Amino acid sequence: MAVTAEDFGPTISLEGARKARGNLTQARIRWMVLALVLGFGLVGARLIQLGMVVPDSTIEGQARDVITATRPPILDRNGLEMAVDIRVPSLFAEPRRIIDVEEAVRKLRTVLPDLDEAWLRTRLTGDKGFVWVQRELSPTIQDRVMRLGIPGIDFITESKRFYPGMTEASHILGSTNIDNQGIAGIERHMDNEDVALLQELGLARGNALAPVELSVDMRVQHIMHEQLVDALTRYQAIAAAGVMMDVRTGEIIALASLPDFNPNEPATALVKDSFNRITSGIFEPGSIFKTVTMAASLDSGAVTINDDFDARFGVRFGRYTIDDYKGKHRVLSLPEVFKYSSNIGTIRIMQAMGKDNYRAFLTRMGFDQRVPFELPEMRLPSIPKEMSEVSAATASFGHGLSVSPLHMVTAYAAFVNGGNYIAPTLYRRDLAEAQALYQPVIKPSTSADIRYLLRLNAIEGGATQMNKLSLGYRAGGKTGTAEKVVDGAYSSAKNTNFFGSVFPMDNPHYAMIIMVDEPKAENMQSGVTAAWNAGQVSGRIIQRVAPMLGIAPDFAEVLDQNLTPPELR
Repeated sequence: MAVTAEDFGPTISLEGARKARGNLTQARIRWMVLALVLGFGLVGARLIQLGMVVPDSTIEGQARDVITATRPPILDRNGLEMAVDIRVPSLFAEPRRIIDVEEAVRKLRTVLPDLDEAWLRTRLTGDKGFVWVQRELSPTIQDRVMRLGIPGIDFITESKRFYPGMTEASHILGSTNIDNQGIAGIERHMDNEDVALLQELGLARGNALAPVELSVDMRVQHIMHEQLVDALTRYQAIAAAGVMMDVRTGEIIALASLPDFNPNEPATALVKDSFNRITSGIFEPGSIFKTVTMAASLDSGAVTINDDFDARFGVRFGRYTIDDYKGKHRVLSLPEVFKYSSNIGTIRIMQAMGKDNYRAFLTRMGFDQRVPFELPEMRLPSIPKEMSEVSAATASFGHGLSVSPLHMVTAYAAFVNGGNYIAPTLYRRDLAEAQALYQPVIKPSTSADIRYLLRLNAIEGGATQMNKLSLGYRAGGKTGTAEKVVDGAYSSAKNTNFFGSVFPMDNPHYAMIIMVDEPKAENMQSGVTAAWNAGQVSGRIIQRVAPMLGIAPDFAEVLDQNLTPPELR
């Protein structure tokens, strides 16, 4: 039997199940579309937000030009580089661009584990446009950080000061801070002049700044520094310092003070006793100050080079008597007073001109004020405003007053260059420029007498050890041994020793002061006075630097004979 469609009732449709599946699919599609719209919306909004961020033109409150500014190279007088800029990467962050702070902290510390986690988290959180993370990194660290791919982290190239000579000229150069701004030495002086202004104006980016040429000769500087390092060991001293000046122009050829520091690591300047003893240290100069007394008295006309002075007995002031260290206790000629470094004779010579005139001469020589000089590390000398008979007497042989070695080298230069005070400088200065600045302080005839006395002392007096070491270069000089004040009294166990020298005496070109602080005897045969240490250091330096300064050795006795004043021949 055939079955036809008419044999069945109305068709039953399972419409509910299909409809339910259809509705579910449509709902899912709508949710997906909505999710996509919201996602794209959020991304778009973020992009718009980021696009509306105004780039920060400052670096933590400072202009970018100042932070990234370069400094001019510093050269010595022969063109050798003393300070240059190098380019280094520094890591910074833009916290408002960082999406996941915790992830950024975790990744950065894998490369920079020394960064404190809490500090770094705080640093990267917030809405700031620029914060430093770590400055002056190596290229290797820079590459490793870049590979982390952290949004909101980037580098800026900065200028970093580099000093090729390391410690050798540290007290001349000073140093810069992390923003490449001068904080000490000639670097700070340059900022006070014009470098800081150029940086502020944004004119100091790149390497376009003209080099700054100093008066320093790094060859001489190297030898002076080397000999001072040797002195610390040889004499077991606690400090040593030296300065050399061109007596005709006032140019400083070398200046060193130990202990020193590495300007590439400015924090090392904070080490105790690493201050600049040449400019910011003031000391009782001891007998090198007798040269001042001789110049003052001879120039006043109160004494002459062929006068005699009674040094048989000590000079009494009330209950106290001032005597000689190794007195001859006889009448001494003026050259003998200098040669034997007689305190008694020097007091007599000062008394001949009078204490008030003597005090006025100290002012004429600038001993009661700072030396006009570029280095900011400077200290006022200590000179009594008014001198009693006793204070004038002790001052005449270098006790009871304190001056810097820079004061002394400037005075020695004036005493031998014909009698003209010229302020020292660390910049190049030719002779014509210097002569325009000359201030006559003693007569040329007095200058000639001082040259004779200094050379005489090298040949026959307390500077013979220096003369032996610098033989042929016609050096002259004077020793100075100053006992230190310990617990309010002079101590014979602790000295600050000085040696003032000039070379060549037949045509003075350079003056030098060497200081050795608290030296010990080098061996059983040597002593602790200045001739045994500061004098010997001076002789070694002269022997090595004179040839490179164009001074030829000459042993002709006539050169010394020509220094003798006519009235003594």
